[in-house]
Amino acid sequence: MHEKISILVADDDSSIRQLIQLYLEKEGYEIRTAARGDDALSSFRRFPPDLVILDIMMPGVDGVEVLKTMRRTSKIPVIMLTAKDDTFDKVLALELGADDYITKPFDSKEMVARVKAVLRRTHPTEEVEDTLTFPGLSVSLREYECRYEGQKIDMPAKELEVLYFLASHPGQVFTREQLLEHVWGFDFPGDSSRTVDVHVKRIREKLQGSEKHGWSIHTVWGVGYKFEVA
Repeated sequence: MHEKISILVADDDSSIRQLIQLYLEKEGYEIRTAARGDDALSSFRRFPPDLVILDIMMPGVDGVEVLKTMRRTSKIPVIMLTAKDDTFDKVLALELGADDYITKPFDSKEMVARVKAVLRRTHPTEEVEDTLTFPGLSVSLREYECRYEGQKIDMPAKELEVLYFLASHPGQVFTREQLLEHVWGFDFPGDSSRTVDVHVKRIREKLQGSEKHGWSIHTVWGVGYKFEVA
């Protein structure tokens, strides 16, 4: 998916580092981590990354000083993390050359979306396909919109994400557990099998007659689902 896009994650909170690493590695990125500001600078110099996620409050050298040092020699994009919802911190970070900021605690999907957005703006080789088109169907993650046979379909976020994920891997079979992992992460509600089945049932109801367009969501009995293209 990615041509070894590398990201340096610097935060003194190990749980935050591990969470960010988990979600970004699932997206195909190569992740290095640092727990101190001076270690982040050393890693930055030895293995220049494509993007840095940098906590403002860190031992050794704080994030503001790390950012200042990086900006003396590099324009590599930097996303700042701050535990405080503090306007001064945000303004300072942006004035010093940060490309974006995220306030902790953050939503993991929002964090991934911000990383992709910064890479799209700053890294010409980072191509993120966010709209899928098939005969009669268009699914956009940018607009969170589904259109079928020319009409906008009322589709809640999770239904759209299930459809998008399956359609982005045509012909590939996914178990219910894999769909839960990719779409819901760790926050899926209730019974896992029923959650996926209900969402797929609702999607099918909204896309009735898709077979005539040469595609459908197909049940692979005893395994899971796939987006089948004729």
